[in-house]
Amino acid sequence: MTTLRGNYDVLIAGGGIIGTAIACALMQQGRGMAIAVIEPDPTYEFASTPRASGGARRLFSCPENVAMSHYSIDFIKRFPELMSVDGAPAPVDWKEQGYLFIVQGASALRVLEDNAEVQRSFGADIRLLDREGVRKLFPSMRVDDIDGAAYSPGDGWCDPNSFLQGMRRKARSLGVEYVQAKVVDFINSGGRITDAVLNTGDKVKADSFVNAAGAWSAQVSAMAGMALPVSPLRRFEHYFTGQNRIEPLPYVKDLQRLAFRPEGNGYSGGLVNSHEPRGFNFDVDHDYFERAVWPALAHRFPGAFEGTKCHRTWSGLYEQCELDGNPIIGPWTGHHDNFYVASGFSGHGMMHAPAVGRAIAELILHRRFETIDLSRLGYGRVLSNEPYAERGIL
Repeated sequence: MTTLRGNYDVLIAGGGIIGTAIACALMQQGRGMAIAVIEPDPTYEFASTPRASGGARRLFSCPENVAMSHYSIDFIKRFPELMSVDGAPAPVDWKEQGYLFIVQGASALRVLEDNAEVQRSFGADIRLLDREGVRKLFPSMRVDDIDGAAYSPGDGWCDPNSFLQGMRRKARSLGVEYVQAKVVDFINSGGRITDAVLNTGDKVKADSFVNAAGAWSAQVSAMAGMALPVSPLRRFEHYFTGQNRIEPLPYVKDLQRLAFRPEGNGYSGGLVNSHEPRGFNFDVDHDYFERAVWPALAHRFPGAFEGTKCHRTWSGLYEQCELDGNPIIGPWTGHHDNFYVASGFSGHGMMHAPAVGRAIAELILHRRFETIDLSRLGYGRVLSNEPYAERGIL
């Protein structure tokens, strides 16, 4: 058990990939800081990242998301070197096999074209394909019911658990203290949070506090009096094999939120049900693959997945931002200015973690965003009820 100090520069509630990325960035930008990460479960049994697919792509419409992806993908590609400890690299198994967004209808095609302009402005290689272009690249795919696609060959995926554990090892090597406990309350005085109360009975003082508690972040913010529109959304991930081998595929995102990618000798992915009741539910519906995922797979790749076999199904949580699906990043300006939030990533947390870590570190150390201006993703849009949502496939 870590012996708690009398006072910390920063206390972070949540030791998953977002909280760990923030801790790492703080230690690298502000050397000599005292940082405590409060994490109730060091095994990360129910954390979102180890249960994720590990995808990272630039196919967004909001410039902030494209910019965060552009930075984070470069970070992930250099992860073994950047997160090395005592000369030992931190492997993360990056696979640069691209992303493919498939759309239907003239309006969806226009959105792809508009989005591509934004993505290319950050240097992304984006290739817009018509129906025949998709067929030529991926001959096993059924294309008669689609009108085009966006293909980003420089995107890909990594092993999410290695990503989390490698960054955690780096953070600890830099002096970050991980405390196995749970934040149960905050104490405020004079418009600032002064202490976090832990379930161990300890009161921990800090100059700044960060809520990076993922699917539990609304509960943590409520302790400070802040209403956060973030809910846990259960989703299923499946590992499956096809009936026949097909050409190498990118990370495919189809109509109706079907998403999957190659994984070893098979594939991993699923189909998110946006109407799933919100809540902390980790039960596995073993019939969901046959009922919802397999029909979509067999439709899109009839020769490969008509006889597919699902080998494993597991559940995980999105920290769903109910306002607009975009993250909430920044301080609680005008209330407790030393209370920061990084939450509501709606399935995009792992891919944006390096950029978010840097952004929150900049806010704490310099009181402003210095590299990517994420002001439009701040809590102000929640207070004014002004959604800032993505256009196109999520």
